[in-house]
Amino acid sequence: MKALAFVLAASLLMPAPARAADDPDAMRLQARLDRLQADPALGRLAAFEQMEARQAITVLAEARRGERPGALYLAERRIEIAETAAGAEMARRELATLDLQRSELLLQASRREVERARQEAEHLRIQSQIQAEEAERLRLAAEAEAAARTDVEQTLSTVTGKQTAQLSAARRKEAELARQEAELVSGTKLPPSAFESRGEVFALPASAYAPGKGALSTDGKAGAGALATYLQIGKRGRVRVEAYDKDGKVAQARADALKAALVAGGVPASQIQAAGKKSAATAKKAAEVIVAQ
Repeated sequence: MKALAFVLAASLLMPAPARAADDPDAMRLQARLDRLQADPALGRLAAFEQMEARQAITVLAEARRGERPGALYLAERRIEIAETAAGAEMARRELATLDLQRSELLLQASRREVERARQEAEHLRIQSQIQAEEAERLRLAAEAEAAARTDVEQTLSTVTGKQTAQLSAARRKEAELARQEAELVSGTKLPPSAFESRGEVFALPASAYAPGKGALSTDGKAGAGALATYLQIGKRGRVRVEAYDKDGKVAQARADALKAALVAGGVPASQIQAAGKKSAATAKKAAEVIVAQ
């Protein structure tokens, strides 16, 4: 490739043949090529097309009378191709730059949203703690007032329920924003998840493993990489990996392989517990990753 680039550069720097000075068409086309090469933005682009245009001008300058129409047509087309190719390459580079800037802006916006959601969750957690302490104080006071005890407990239950619902909603919002950031950073969709009493549960399908094997498939490795990115965004709780197969040894190998992939993705090994379960895997669930809330 270096040799080809050297040949192209050398050919662009070669002077036009002496006969081109006597040929007005060759001089006109050479002037167009010179303007393209002198352009600070376009001159370094489409080097191969520029070399072909220069060669076509040389052929035109040296062509015999009967060969001139064809040589002139070819030279003009080569010049047009070089100009068009340089402009197209410049446009592609500008588009690539704009795409990169857009991705960076999206990533920054996503991180800001995650941080706002995290702050809101922390604020609601403190409010919930204060509310719980106040609830305990009122409960103890209510014990001394048997007549008003039922009303006080019902009020506290309603308030606490609202606080718990708000905190749960904030945590789900934070998790969704973290999912979007993880997918944007890793370039891979996370496995589907659901919020249960155990925490947030991600289900890896049967396609995450080779049939009857403990090793992760290509899809499984991609999903594990996205999960590792997700687990490192914000402060996630402990993680439990459970894998399933009719053969208990295969199930444990699957759990260990998934844990190893998460650790390779940057999740501390001390944060992850892996267990294989002797149970038939389904198409939608061959393993689960349970993230404690």
